Amino acid sequence: MPERVLTARQLNRALLARQLLLEPAALTVTRAIEQVGCLQTQYAPSGYIGLWSRLRDFRRAALTEALGDRSVVQATLMRATIHMASAADYRLISAATLPTRQERWARTMRKELAGIEMTAVAEATRLILADGPRQAAEIQARLEALGYPRIAWASVGQWLDMVRVPPSGTWERRKADLFGLAGQWLGGVPASEEPATVDAGLDLIVRRYLGAFGPAPVREIANWAGLAAPTLGPAVERLDLRRFRDERGALLLDLPDAPLPDPETPAPIRFLPTWDATLLAHARRTEILPEAFRPLVFNTRTPHSVPTFIVDGAVAGTWRYEKGRIALQPLAPLPAETMRDLESEAERLAAFHPG
Repeated sequence: MPERVLTARQLNRALLARQLLLEPAALTVTRAIEQVGCLQTQYAPSGYIGLWSRLRDFRRAALTEALGDRSVVQATLMRATIHMASAADYRLISAATLPTRQERWARTMRKELAGIEMTAVAEATRLILADGPRQAAEIQARLEALGYPRIAWASVGQWLDMVRVPPSGTWERRKADLFGLAGQWLGGVPASEEPATVDAGLDLIVRRYLGAFGPAPVREIANWAGLAAPTLGPAVERLDLRRFRDERGALLLDLPDAPLPDPETPAPIRFLPTWDATLLAHARRTEILPEAFRPLVFNTRTPHSVPTFIVDGAVAGTWRYEKGRIALQPLAPLPAETMRDLESEAERLAAFHPG
């Protein structure tokens, strides 16, 4: 039988439901981060604001506590960028992505890394961290004393699993300046968890992406994870997945029990931080970021994106925190009632934001 066709609006509402943006969820921090497919956190407060928009009665301290008790970790992960992930997800995703991260980084930085043996840099860094976490400045200085240039420290996170050790990289101390070995920080793999093999990691990547952003084509899963699409073929074959089509006829994959809300489901106002993954290129099919606004949200001056707010499931403007309030900048005229609702939600965000 031919696959069911899903409209852009149906895909939009599926994305919002899976990203916990239709209604606040009563989930733990760890479970919420797994549900949304990790949090991209080059800017540490982004994770906190992203959870505030998605969880019922979220406390800033809850995420810092999860990082402190090691149920959540912050480290280089997909696409060689910084993410917060549950400890269990981190182990598996890193196992599946580390080889590709190394290959891509070595290719991209081939001139800068010419003559540097990165496996040796990784081993030297491992020895520096063997007795516990160290400040970034100390690690870099010790590598330089061994004859390695600054770029070696900037690159070694693609060869060695390291985590940002709290309070480094939290709301309270945003600079990521304290690092430790991931295996040492997290300890042994609990008996209840899958061994961190590449196949198990690839299976998890497919499940997490579809659970957070699906239904979706394989190429989008690969784009999000920073992998080549053929790499995911065996995982797709192993998993029991539903199949749909989009309005252009492209094949979409999905988990058997993932939500597909009615396309007319109301979508409330939500505030999103910088780097929110729903706005990145892999999620274009959902039309959460109108293409006319994309250059205003992502451009050469702001490659990290700007904070945005969504109205009826699509970005309608930007926001910034200044002098104790949230300043709103609609990208197109909005009805007076919508502006009143935005201002009310902005007051809530301002109350969460201080510090």
